[in-house]
Amino acid sequence: MTKRVFSGFRPTGRQHIGNYFGTIQNCLQLQEEYESFYCVVDLHALTTLENTATLKEDVHNMVLDWLAAGIDPEKSVIFVQSHVPEVTELHMLMSMVTPLSWLLRVPTFKEKVRMHPENVNYGLVGYPVLMTSDIALYKGEVVPVGEDQLAHLELAREILRRFNSMFGNVFPEPQAKLTEFPLIVGLNGAEKMSKSADNYIEIAASPEDIRKKISTAFTDPARKYRADPGHPEVCNVFTLHKMFTVGRIAEIERECRNAGIGCTDCKKLLAESVSDYFAPFRERRLELQARPEYVREVVQDGAARASRVARETLREVKAAMNLLP
Repeated sequence: MTKRVFSGFRPTGRQHIGNYFGTIQNCLQLQEEYESFYCVVDLHALTTLENTATLKEDVHNMVLDWLAAGIDPEKSVIFVQSHVPEVTELHMLMSMVTPLSWLLRVPTFKEKVRMHPENVNYGLVGYPVLMTSDIALYKGEVVPVGEDQLAHLELAREILRRFNSMFGNVFPEPQAKLTEFPLIVGLNGAEKMSKSADNYIEIAASPEDIRKKISTAFTDPARKYRADPGHPEVCNVFTLHKMFTVGRIAEIERECRNAGIGCTDCKKLLAESVSDYFAPFRERRLELQARPEYVREVVQDGAARASRVARETLREVKAAMNLLP
């Protein structure tokens, strides 16, 4: 029997190269191997989001990018967290069996408190319980995570283990599927690619926008003049070439070290490679963008399919807790 995988993603709007290689490609592979549930966790976003003006648009653009990239609604259940309200009820029930001390020791909670000291809300404290409910509501058996997220999944397992010990074996304990999320360093060459650092390239960007973005990229810090030999091993632009210009990587490295090409030449070549790589994606996205009703239909159908599973799970939970008439 095919196992069920669950993944939830905060609505970050238009996706960038880091999202593509770190998340979307992984989803494409998983949908071929598992019964896949991919959820835009808009409720989670509210724990740190104070202005929701762009939330609906961000959700739409994120799903649009997923579809254009090849996540298939025939193979995967694609839905928005808040469109299946059963998750909030399960969250409440799960909160009754989760010790507060477990939540206060979560490293990411302490980190968020430092980042948002003026907005330490109840939802932020209960974030892991909602995350657990996301997985449990669909009886997710496999959860793809990077090593840095193993602690979060282990807490979810502890909560479900405690529930099962109190009320019977309702939930499977989700197993981690370790995935490699390559660290895509941003255009500033200093930290990972992200919108908050404004060092990203959108995968839906036009060729002209890609050229403009890459022209600002940080390159070889030791190379001051065009005639100086380059050091590709410390150049972030060369690192990106390894992902987009695979067939010419040896040539680029040689020409860089011999000063056969300068940093400007290297950036132009990278811009062409990135633009060519995402050309089919841009074409597909434009087609879907012209059909906004299709995106709405996908998430509505996904919510309907997810709801059928959610209602049955909640019925089992209430029966186990003696809450049903």
